[in-house]
Amino acid sequence: MIALIGAPCDAGANTAGSALGPDALRRAGIQYSLQKTGCKVEDLGDLQVELPEKDTVVQGYRNFHEVVAWNRAVHLAVASALKDGNVPVLLGGDHSLAMGSISAVSAHCRRAHKALRVVWLDAHADFNTASTSTTGNMHGMPLTALCGQGPPELTQLGGFCPALQASQIRLLGVRSIDPEEHRAVRRAALTMVTMRNIHGRGIVQAMNAALADIDPGTHVHVSFDVDCIDPSVLPGVSTPEQGGLQLDALHYCLARIAQTGCVASVDLVELNPLADPSGESAERAVELLSVLLNPDWERHVQRPFDWVEHAG
Repeated sequence: MIALIGAPCDAGANTAGSALGPDALRRAGIQYSLQKTGCKVEDLGDLQVELPEKDTVVQGYRNFHEVVAWNRAVHLAVASALKDGNVPVLLGGDHSLAMGSISAVSAHCRRAHKALRVVWLDAHADFNTASTSTTGNMHGMPLTALCGQGPPELTQLGGFCPALQASQIRLLGVRSIDPEEHRAVRRAALTMVTMRNIHGRGIVQAMNAALADIDPGTHVHVSFDVDCIDPSVLPGVSTPEQGGLQLDALHYCLARIAQTGCVASVDLVELNPLADPSGESAERAVELLSVLLNPDWERHVQRPFDWVEHAG
């Protein structure tokens, strides 16, 4: 069963609005859309978090205490859903929340002796630290913390550090990365399929490479930041970047991920309804999530995809 977990937090961003994401996704019919594909779905509602002092900067990390509180709550909720045998789908909220969700997934896989792969769909690499970030916004730092760099309140959410090895991560759709961040990504040897890679080799080959070593029984966690999509297609985000994936190409990417048969947890983050009052961005995000979690993925992927070979 899919367990929807709302986390209305935008403390990790510098633009207000992503805290409204869970409500917008519900109004766009997320539960009904998933049920139409044959999924069993339970909406667990929004997490209730007693927030500490706001607007506090600690060692260069903005809204530090708020982000920690939200991630502790997310960690517990995702861990509980996994323990019950469910597929947790975190409805964000900003991408800093992935520290809580993925640390819970990592702990779960460690106990179950399961291999873990994280597919990170994003316009940004999210591999900054307080010393390399120009803003201190923690939605640009979750992968670094998960890989063990940062304050212990975040690097040790699962009780061990690091929560992830670089070899477990596949970055997909990146097109905006800071110079120092890019050097850090190279030092860590993260697998990163940028939009330049996708345009150069074609999306089919790019996805073949990204998913090549996912064996049956692997736990695949998809951290889906909707700003991986070009803003002409989905404008409702806080940090839009031109040159992103078009709708057909992203349909293909998500269907290919679904084809592994291994998707066992998801983040759906960074939807900002204030940037698209029409609600179309939320509807598009729901449509795309339904592709990723469609239990009939086998028939879905058998469609001809030659027409997306050079899409981007």
